[in-house]
Amino acid sequence: MRYLPKNQTVLALETSCDESAVAVLTIEPLNGMQLMANCIASQVDEHAKWGGVVPEIASRRHLESLPFLVEKALFDSGLSIGDIDTIAATVAPGLAGSLLIGSLTGRTLAALHDLPFLGIHHLEGHLASVTLSANSPKPPFLLLLVSGGHTELIEVVDFGKYKRIGRSHDDAAGEAFDKVARLLGLPYPGGPSIEKISRDGDPKRFKLPKGRVSRPEGGFYPYDFSFSGLKTAMLRLTQSLEKSSDFFPKEDLAASFEQVVAEVLVERSLKCAEDLKMETLVMVGGVAANKRLRKMMSQRCLEKGVNLHLASKDFCTDNAAMIAAAALIRIQSEVEPSSMKLGVAPRWRLEQANLLYGPNPPF
Repeated sequence: MRYLPKNQTVLALETSCDESAVAVLTIEPLNGMQLMANCIASQVDEHAKWGGVVPEIASRRHLESLPFLVEKALFDSGLSIGDIDTIAATVAPGLAGSLLIGSLTGRTLAALHDLPFLGIHHLEGHLASVTLSANSPKPPFLLLLVSGGHTELIEVVDFGKYKRIGRSHDDAAGEAFDKVARLLGLPYPGGPSIEKISRDGDPKRFKLPKGRVSRPEGGFYPYDFSFSGLKTAMLRLTQSLEKSSDFFPKEDLAASFEQVVAEVLVERSLKCAEDLKMETLVMVGGVAANKRLRKMMSQRCLEKGVNLHLASKDFCTDNAAMIAAAALIRIQSEVEPSSMKLGVAPRWRLEQANLLYGPNPPF
């Protein structure tokens, strides 16, 4: 893939789940990527009442928020729509209704102002989030993408050339955090809630299982993940403690859970890197903001001599800056714009992201 020095300014929209976001990002030959605006309207407080994301509510809030966010992003950047070269929006994967609001808004802006439109794969956005930091890595590298909906190990041969090596066969790590938080009576989203109280807990008090995925022919998949057994173990443990004791060690439970999740992610990622002879490991996604995980991954990579690149905490959770960064990478590779007939897909593997570009949309 060629990276050509071009002046480009992208306006990007992200609506794959419950965060409405618009960003303006520019790239210049001498200065590299410059984030001009990054606006997010969070829906966390509204969905917290229900203990998780309600798709219909999320779609409605995206519809209400996006016009104001577009206006704010242009104002914050000091630019007008006439200064924008490309419109980008997340089109897969995610909640269908939420994706549709962002995609339709993006395509409408592109059509009204005669601009090219790029449909972006949400996971490629997370991958691109690391390029928003100084000294960003160059492929090839191993990517650990760990978020609310995805836990995957991906071999990044180049931007646009991906091979999934490992994945979760049930809950993603972020989903496990949310479900365990509910068991502990903690508010949504579970990741920040568990991280907060686990600081005062003993991570070694409770021994919890590190779920493995069995091969049909015997043995285990070495790089795959399963968090359903861990979730069940936490359920039984909390029920037992509630019946047998007047004191409920919520902090110790949270710390023990957080510790085992971090150990599983770190151990299997480094095993994969070692087997693939990868010298560089990149970690992105919402769960990658977890302090215990970041510290453990940093220590183990240092011990193993693996170069570690962490996405900035500002860009770990869903945001439009990462979508804009993915769009700029695609532009630099001289990709064809997406078809204006490109729809959205709730499920779409990262390896198929190249099909989002050109005159023949895959969906």
